[in-house]
Amino acid sequence: MNTGYTPAGAYLDEVPAPTRANFHRTLQAAEDLRAIREQWGDLLHAIDTHPAQEWPPREYRTVDMQAAARDHDAGPVIGRVPLILREHPAPANLDALDAAMSTERALFELADRIAEQAQRPVRMWIGLRGDLTQDTDDRDDPARWHLPTHNASVTARAASPGSRAYGLHWAAVWIEGRILGEQSGDLFRPVPLRALDEAAATIRRARATVERALNRDGRTTTLDTPCPWCRGTLTGRTERGGEPYVTCDRGEPCPAPVILDGRRRVWRGADLVGLWTAMNAARARGEESAA
Repeated sequence: MNTGYTPAGAYLDEVPAPTRANFHRTLQAAEDLRAIREQWGDLLHAIDTHPAQEWPPREYRTVDMQAAARDHDAGPVIGRVPLILREHPAPANLDALDAAMSTERALFELADRIAEQAQRPVRMWIGLRGDLTQDTDDRDDPARWHLPTHNASVTARAASPGSRAYGLHWAAVWIEGRILGEQSGDLFRPVPLRALDEAAATIRRARATVERALNRDGRTTTLDTPCPWCRGTLTGRTERGGEPYVTCDRGEPCPAPVILDGRRRVWRGADLVGLWTAMNAARARGEESAA
């Protein structure tokens, strides 16, 4: 008969053994979560930006994309920044919106499953009259992940998004803590091995979704406009989890005011804005000469 009682030690066979494979898997999953968080603002910004075929990708043309993303509606702040996916009645980039919704849903559902398997239920106290009462301090512990609830007319309980209200950033931070085994008193126990496997796979797919939507999945593009300084061929590259960069094939002879990296002029970060400006100016000069 199923009494709903789980004997002590019943989960010991599922506790991840401290093997090298487990260690590297959890570290990679944590790195993937951080990459998702760091690129989340860019993805939200991309939703309101018409997709562009040219390179560099449009979302890279400002130095501080996090500042641009702060224009989104403010929301609860837990984690790093208040970047909450909001409703978009007329999104400019449906692919970016689909990627954001898919990523958010995947991490929210993963956090729910981990909470069900590795988070202690709220403590209950027996009152003087024999009635059960929740420990409100335990229930409201900031480290606790609260599952969403649905409207229950019988109990008059209103629907609630639970911890999902705090957005993807908090979900990613919370999941990272669980897979790395961070403790908060006796609130959590180790995540079962099978759940760790599922979490790593889910997080890896979510990161790939974000980076594919932002054109950061290892693409190489030959730019149509030559180098504004030497007329050499410019090649744009993106790296998984990294910022894009452009190289000039003329190498050291190119007089562009950027660093040499492997004997090639390379534009990264803020330098890309300068390159983009110079490319636009070169196009304008060419159009004026043709006229």
